[in-house]
Amino acid sequence: MVEINAVWNEVVAVLIANKLLASALLIICFLLVKRLILKIIKRRSSRKGEDRRHQITILAQLGNALLIVLIMMVWASEIQSLAISIAAFMVAIVLATREFIQCFMGFIYYLGARPFRVGDWIQMNHNLGEVVEMDWAKTALLEVDPESFSYTGKHIYVPNSQLVTQTVRNLNFLRRYTMHTFSLTNEPTVNAYKLLPAFIARAQSHCEYFRDVAERYKGLIERNLDVEFISIDPDVMVETNEYAKLIVTVSLFCPTDQAYSLQQKISADWMSLWFKELQEQDDKWMLPGQEPS
Repeated sequence: MVEINAVWNEVVAVLIANKLLASALLIICFLLVKRLILKIIKRRSSRKGEDRRHQITILAQLGNALLIVLIMMVWASEIQSLAISIAAFMVAIVLATREFIQCFMGFIYYLGARPFRVGDWIQMNHNLGEVVEMDWAKTALLEVDPESFSYTGKHIYVPNSQLVTQTVRNLNFLRRYTMHTFSLTNEPTVNAYKLLPAFIARAQSHCEYFRDVAERYKGLIERNLDVEFISIDPDVMVETNEYAKLIVTVSLFCPTDQAYSLQQKISADWMSLWFKELQEQDDKWMLPGQEPS
């Protein structure tokens, strides 16, 4: 026992005398332990079929922070001497690293507020995408096209400072279903209100097959947000713009991945009814003996 203590004291004395070697051993051992823990978590989540990406990301970043603290403890005396020697330059250093400090504060805000998680759909400024990774400096998004709600294949890296200074919208509830709105523009040559009953019936027929699922998902969203604002049936509004053009606006609650195809089908129905009515008007006003155009 005495020999073991003597050997241990010698090892500690060598490490204290050679802090570079102590730091290298600390980093290697810490990274091996962290990698082993993360590997065990990934294996268990894969076996149970659970999504643990958020927990793995947080654990990895906390581990990195702990490693930095341990390294600073090893070099505490040198860091203290260095801090005293550069006291006159602290203001300049803070100004030079202001963006990094803001990014770190944004990460601290994220840990406290949890406005989103890895895997959520969010919108930061004009950037819309799925959160795939996050560290103390940046948030990585897999870009989503706001028109077709499909992945573009591009990655967006947003500084964490924007979490504090900019508005962040969590769109995770709209990942499966969304309120999709689009407009159709025509010349005011026919009575649009005459076409509305047939047009609304056709639009409802396109949405009938997912109505039951939409009802359940609508209830889930409204319970979480504690407000009722979703209409299952397609909503159609007719108005004119500043150029005296007829604008037909359609809003529907539909599966996100089918929003664009539903827009094309409903637009085709409206144009079909529109040109049919236009043709009937031309036939009505056609002179006797004149052949249809």
